[in-house]
Parts: sequence; C-alpha cells; structure tokens
Amino acid sequence: MEAVALLLLLPLLLVPLALLARRRRGRRTPPLRLLVVAGSGGHTTEILRLLSCLSESYSPRHYIFADSDKMSEVQIRSFEQKRAEKFPNSQFTLDRIPRSREVRQSWTSSVVTTLYSMLYSLPLTYKLKPDLILCNGPGTCVPVCISALLLGLLGIKRATIVYVESICRVETLSLSGKILYYFSDYFIVQWPDLKEKYPKSVFLGRIV
Repeated sequence: MEAVALLLLLPLLLVPLALLARRRRGRRTPPLRLLVVAGSGGHTTEILRLLSCLSESYSPRHYIFADSDKMSEVQIRSFEQKRAEKFPNSQFTLDRIPRSREVRQSWTSSVVTTLYSMLYSLPLTYKLKPDLILCNGPGTCVPVCISALLLGLLGIKRATIVYVESICRVETLSLSGKILYYFSDYFIVQWPDLKEKYPKSVFLGRIV
C-alpha cells in the first residue's frame, strides 16, 4: 500500500497539476519557472539533491537566499556548472534578500525582520513570477512564500508551493514548517512521526 502511495504522490513534488493536465491533452510541456529557496545549515545541500532529479523543463531556476549566506552561492554555482554539462541550455539566476530570522532569534524581533525581508521578497517574487516554489525550511522561505501567496490573492500570479521538511526533523517541524504547513500546496515530510502529528502532510519516506 505504501509503495502504491509513493508512486501516486511523488509526481506531486515534481510537477504541478496544471502541467500534468496539459500533458494528458497531448500538448508539449512548456518550460516551468522554478523558484528555489536555499539556506545555510544543510538546507541548500538537501534542496540541490532534489533538483538533481528534475528535467530540463524546470528552467529557468531562480535561487533566493539570505544576504549573509555565502556558502549557498558557492554550492549552487557548482551544481549548475555540472548541470550545464548535461543540459547546455540550462538557465538560472541568483538573488539575495535580508535574512528573516537568525538562529535563536526571539519571536518578537523575528516578526520585524521578516516584514523587513518581505520589502525585498515581494517585488522580487513579482519580477520572477514563478510557477512553482520549492523550499525546505530556511527562514528565508517564509517571506518568499508569503509574497507569492499575496500575488496569488491579488490575481497577479498563482504559484504552487511545495515544502519539503528537512530530513533532520524527525518528531517536530521547524519554525518555517509550522508556519507554511497551513499555506503550502504540498507539505512533504520524511518521517512517519511527523505524518501522524500533521495529517495534511505527505509522507514519502527519505527523499534526500
């Protein structure tokens, strides 16, 4: 039963339902604007592992990460350089926004810094107009996803949000996960305990 569920649900992580519908009608799948939120502390490593499974249809890929995150840019450029060997026409962009929350930062001050981060993420998300947003827990993903939700509510651009909780989260969600659990289109967890606690989530086992 679990194997059947895995086969049915895994495409939801990789392809929005709108594109699946087009494919069924025999149309050629158009390029998909993908926005990827990267972050320090292993988040970028995990998200790049997910991206390595995607086809060349997921282009351009727009990466957003915190302005204080130096390592993610190095990792992304290395990943894209290797990807270009397989897909010569591969395209990507890099953008930085103010970090929305530091480790152990208080809730009160986090609200202020997140709102400040949104001043940058909202116009950036409007400019990029992604079809799909893929994130996995860095604090930076909260203002980005909220910005995308606002654009959708205003009828400007509707983006599908796929949140993949980090493999490190075994029994509890990250703070970003606790927030985006209620707003994401697909919320993926990698441990069965989280599925029991958060019924809306999709458990696919370890995927990174």
